[in-house]
Amino acid sequence: MSQEGPRKHPVDEMLPVPRLALYGFQHVLAFYAGAVVVPILVAGAIGLSTEQLVYLINADLFTCGIASIIQSLGFWKIGIRLPIVQGVTFTAVAPMIAIGQGAENGTAGLLAIYGATITAGVLTFLAAPFLGRLLRFFPPLVTGTVLTIMGLILLPNALNDAAGGAAAKTVTKDFGSWKHLMYAGGTLLFILVLYRLRRPFLSSVAVLLGLVGGTAVSFVLGDTGFDQVGKSDWIGVTTPFHYGAPTFQIGAILAMLLVMMVTVVETVGDSKATGEIVGKDVDGADITRALRADGLSTFLGGSLNAFPYTCFAQNVGLVRLTGVRSRFVVVAAGAFMIVLGLFPKAGAYVASIPSDVLGGAAVAMFGMVAVVGVQTLAKVDLRQERNALVVGVSIALAMLPNAVPEFGANMPRDVAAILNSGITLGSLSAIVLNLLFNVLTRTPQPSGEEETPPAEPVTAT
Repeated sequence: MSQEGPRKHPVDEMLPVPRLALYGFQHVLAFYAGAVVVPILVAGAIGLSTEQLVYLINADLFTCGIASIIQSLGFWKIGIRLPIVQGVTFTAVAPMIAIGQGAENGTAGLLAIYGATITAGVLTFLAAPFLGRLLRFFPPLVTGTVLTIMGLILLPNALNDAAGGAAAKTVTKDFGSWKHLMYAGGTLLFILVLYRLRRPFLSSVAVLLGLVGGTAVSFVLGDTGFDQVGKSDWIGVTTPFHYGAPTFQIGAILAMLLVMMVTVVETVGDSKATGEIVGKDVDGADITRALRADGLSTFLGGSLNAFPYTCFAQNVGLVRLTGVRSRFVVVAAGAFMIVLGLFPKAGAYVASIPSDVLGGAAVAMFGMVAVVGVQTLAKVDLRQERNALVVGVSIALAMLPNAVPEFGANMPRDVAAILNSGITLGSLSAIVLNLLFNVLTRTPQPSGEEETPPAEPVTAT
C-alpha cells in the first residue's frame, strides 16, 4: 500500500505561476495607495522637491517588496511565513514630519529620519525574542479590539477616497460629487456581484477586476488619463544612502522607538488575525520571527532611503475577502513591488487608478478588517463588565482624533503624535486597560457563588 506524505497547509501551497502573478498583482493594487501616501505626506511637510519625492516613492516601493518577501517567505528565524504584506507604518508620519521640520533643510531632515529609522530597526530586531514572550499580554480581547479599531479608523480613509480624495478637494473642487460616488459605488457593486456569482476564481480576483474595470470605465469616459506615464523615467535604481550618511540624534531616535513600540501592537494584531483567517496557530515564536522581520525591514528602510515598516492591515482584509491563503502570493506581490520600484513607468500605470475607484474597493477591504476584529472578540466573554469596558473605552478613544482634530494641538510633539493617531491611542488603551483589569488584578469570585472544585478522576476497570 502506498503511503501519502503529510498534506501541506494551504499557507505553504505553491500555486501555478499564472495564478500567483494574478493574485500577487491584486495585492499590489490594494496596497499601492497606502504605500505611496507616506512619502507624499512627508515630502510635502518638510519641503522636498518633486524629484526627491519621485525618488522616495520608488525607494519605498522597492523596499516594500523586499520587506514583504522577508516576512512571507522567511529565512532562518526571520519572517512569520504567512501571507502578510509589509508597508510603511502610518504611525511614523507625525514623528518623521516633526524630525524633518526640526532640521535646517529637507535633506538634513531625511538624514535624521534615516538615522533614527536604522537605530529603531536594529533595536527592534535585537529585542524581538523578548517582545515575542509578551504574547500573553495580547489575548483575543486586545487583538480583537485593535483589529476592530483598525477597520473603523481605515474606513473613513476609504470613504474619503470614494468621494474623490485629496485632488477633488484642492484641484477639481468636486469632492463628494455624484460622479465620484458613482465610480466608487459602481466599483463596489461590481465586486459584490462577482462574489454573489459564487465562482471561486472570480471571488478570489474580485477586487482586482473591480479596480481594473473601474479604471477602464473612467478612462473611456475621459475622467482618467495616463499622462504621468509618459513623464516617468524607464529605469530608477535605488542606491543605499542616496542623500548621504545618516545622522543620529537622540530625540529623533527616541521618537522612532516609540513608533516601533506601537508597530509591535499592530504586528501582533495583524499576525494573529492572519493566522485566524488562514487557519494556522500563531505562537510566541511566530511573533518573534515577525518582529525580527519588522526590525530588519526597518533597518533596510533607513538604509535604502525609505521608512519604518510593519504589517499592512488592508491586505489582511484582502486575504479574508479572497480566501487565497498561500504565502507565495505575497512573495509574488513583493516581486511586483520591486519591479515597480525599478521601473517608474510601470508604477505610474498603477498610480493612475482613480481615487474614487480605489475607495470603492477599499470600503470592502477595510470593512473586512473590522469584521475579523469582531470575529476575534466573539471569543471573549463581553458579559463581564471589565472586558466590555476595555473594548468600549478603547474604541471611544480611537475616535478622538477624528472627532476632535484640534485635540493635542498645544501638547508636546511626541505626545501629540500619539493623540493624533486613533489606531495608536486605541491600541495603547486596550493594552493598558487589559493589564489593569485582567492581568495585574486578581478578580474575585462573584458573591453568592463558590468556586467549583475540580472533578475527581474516573478510573476505568
